Amino acid sequence: MSKTQKCSKSQISQISTKPSTINTTSVKAQELLVCREFPIGNGKALQFIYSNKQFKTKGGLAAGTATTNVFSGSLFKNTMKAMWTQCCSPDEVIFGPDFQQSLYCHLLSGLIYWNEVQVVSSTFAHSIVYAFRTFEQVWEELCTDIRERVLTSQIIVPSIRTTMSKLLKPNPELADKIHKKCSRLSNWYGLIPKLFPNAKYIYGIMTGSMEPYLKKLRHYAGELPLLSADYGSSEGWIGANVNPKLPPELATFAVLPNIGYFEFIPNVEVLLLSILPHLFQSLGCLYQYRLGDVVKVVGFHNSTPELQFICRSNLLLTINIDKNTEKDLQLSVEAAGKLFSNEKLEVVDFTSHVDLSTDPGHYVICWEVSGEAGDDLLRECCNCLDRSFVDAGYVGSRKVKTIGALELRVLKRGTFQKILEHYVGLGATVSQFKTPWCVGLANSTVLQILCNNVVKSYFSTAFS
Repeated sequence: MSKTQKCSKSQISQISTKPSTINTTSVKAQELLVCREFPIGNGKALQFIYSNKQFKTKGGLAAGTATTNVFSGSLFKNTMKAMWTQCCSPDEVIFGPDFQQSLYCHLLSGLIYWNEVQVVSSTFAHSIVYAFRTFEQVWEELCTDIRERVLTSQIIVPSIRTTMSKLLKPNPELADKIHKKCSRLSNWYGLIPKLFPNAKYIYGIMTGSMEPYLKKLRHYAGELPLLSADYGSSEGWIGANVNPKLPPELATFAVLPNIGYFEFIPNVEVLLLSILPHLFQSLGCLYQYRLGDVVKVVGFHNSTPELQFICRSNLLLTINIDKNTEKDLQLSVEAAGKLFSNEKLEVVDFTSHVDLSTDPGHYVICWEVSGEAGDDLLRECCNCLDRSFVDAGYVGSRKVKTIGALELRVLKRGTFQKILEHYVGLGATVSQFKTPWCVGLANSTVLQILCNNVVKSYFSTAFS
């Protein structure tokens, strides 16, 4: 690790990894660090996790998404589950073929064990927010299920229906208690601790592309702390969150030196962090995998670097000399979203793309808004979006009109649900789903979904 110890704290690094599996050591480290700061007793975890079916390759190997391999393996059942003692949901729910039915039953399982839930978690923050947005729509139906011990007819997968019917017991008192609490929550603030009063914290990946969901997650969490999960990828485990009490925006991750071989390679103004996992030590397997995450070395934990996640490097809004990253887009949307603060509205989700069909080309930002917003307010939001991109190439190009006026498109409610369903239909799992923040021309299906669901469109006058 001698090369890593020479790194400047202010330098930016880009991570490269090669395929790996989650290491038992990293899981144990995660368990000890979290339990040290947030000790829990005998309880359960409400985990919004989903798994697709594994399949066989032509060579006879079992294959599937990263989370599918994790959830179906003995490591998850024997080690990761030990972190929170037991998951509320039966395996039939986790491995169900329809994620909406699985989600409903995750919520139902959590309510059945309401007083035993000590942790609410998912792989990504988006999944937790999505789950409780769904709860807002189906809570009365859930109360009916609990009161009458008759599972809703919406659950039609036989394995899920059978196992949940066994789990359900008629409990009118609990149903009335949930109904009373939900009826009194006018804006759903503090929903999670209201439903699960013994919950200690909320856990999941909350950095990078998950940061836009933190505001809504904090709304649901009330005073419950948010713990950012360790830093990993499908290709390999990278770092442990050694300071779990820090807010997710400040989370740092100590590189795990016993997971793989790490080397910082100077490259102009960035450092390339290469990972060669211990699992693959034969000469034929010693290759690098470019993950594309930009991180900052902010210090050291003993002798290992502590990294702060900055952004993904492969998202770039660009028309000519402009270069706006994932982080730039996020900051622009956050700035414009603040204009909704007095209207009890929020940006449910967003994405973007470059429209080159016009001359000059321009940025298109697509929003799904939680309610009806007036035209004047949305025009102001559009102008704010345009002004908030501070990249010199963009600002200069807008002033001389080599980039056209930014366009804000307001989408129908449920548009991002359609995008999620599209990716799930292609084989993705909800546990690993990330809303694409920048949609390229090659992704014609998603572009078509966006175009087919536009309600209103506004053009910026910020540089007129």
